[in-house]
Amino acid sequence: MELAVQIGLNALIGGAIYALVALGFNLIYSTARFFDVGYGALAVVGGYGVLYFYKTLELPLPVSIVLAVLFTGALGWLIERFVYRPMRQRKASPTVLLIASIGVLTVIQAVIAMVFTSQFQTLSRDIGATRVFQIFGGAVTSVQIIIFLVAIAIMLALALTLKYSLFGKAIRAIADDEEVARIVGIPSERLIGLVFFIGSAIAAVSGIAIGFDTGLQPTAGLTLLLGGIIAAIIGGVGNIRGGVAGAFILAIIENLGVWTFSGEWKTTIAFGVLTVVLLFRPQGLFQSRK
Repeated sequence: MELAVQIGLNALIGGAIYALVALGFNLIYSTARFFDVGYGALAVVGGYGVLYFYKTLELPLPVSIVLAVLFTGALGWLIERFVYRPMRQRKASPTVLLIASIGVLTVIQAVIAMVFTSQFQTLSRDIGATRVFQIFGGAVTSVQIIIFLVAIAIMLALALTLKYSLFGKAIRAIADDEEVARIVGIPSERLIGLVFFIGSAIAAVSGIAIGFDTGLQPTAGLTLLLGGIIAAIIGGVGNIRGGVAGAFILAIIENLGVWTFSGEWKTTIAFGVLTVVLLFRPQGLFQSRK
């Protein structure tokens, strides 16, 4: 019983982090229509941003977190404005944009390694010990509880925004058909830039969560991104709610697999799940057939 509870708790925390990545990734994909691999590096920027603002500049932790999220969002906006947008305006294919995003990933990882070195760093270690709670025999830290609650709050806020606000309606219109949206007067380029800002800010939150929960390395974003992409594919690429569901499904299967085998099998299990989904339900579990 205690083992089952611990697996469930681990799956909730892992699913919450994957869901944040899938959430921002799907939001960007649904409007820009390409796989933004550089998104993974932006997640790490958020984590290292907190490390810099809090440890180097010695700012209060809440201020450091807010600044790191805003900085990452602004960086995502700048990348879209000066890298991806000119390519889209020249009618670049999704493949060309994908290659460009790989370049963005490589450059950001290299800059982070030069500034912070490649040494493994943990935000929890630098900020202080965390309290451990026992829930029906399972252990969970205060940081993990905060990560889960923040992730749920972001998911709900984004879902309500997309469903009820004018911004959300405009984003859905761009996702359905950008050309038609532009014809009816929706400023698609400006809104796509705003989507990159919001998506990058969400990525920053996932990177900060990883920094507190497990630790940071310049290349950690790629592993985080792979989990988020697999979750997005399981739920249906571009389907924001499906991506969140896919994140928790992936986390549950991963944790069951790690308990059955060992931690080294985690990535293999994730790609095994991806292979099964692509073979039998390539449009995703929650994406209707067209």
